[in-house]
Amino acid sequence: MTPLQCKMARTALGWGVIDLAREAHVSTQTIVRFERGDQLKSQTVGNLRSTMEAAGVEFIPENGGGVGVRLKKPSSTE
Repeated sequence: MTPLQCKMARTALGWGVIDLAREAHVSTQTIVRFERGDQLKSQTVGNLRSTMEAAGVEFIPENGGGVGVRLKKPSSTE
């Protein structure tokens, strides 16, 4: 997950920095530092990613069109 993907995923979920920090159990400064391009521990980035994936985000790898995010399709049981 790139810093830009993190910001795009938060926006897609309607989350601010405080929301992601609360859900991922990290400080708001951790989110701010990552989104401005600072290096974080891979475990911390993985935690942020898995938190947003659990909330319904899919991360799209670069596939000729650049990295991105999208919301998961709702399951048909809902």
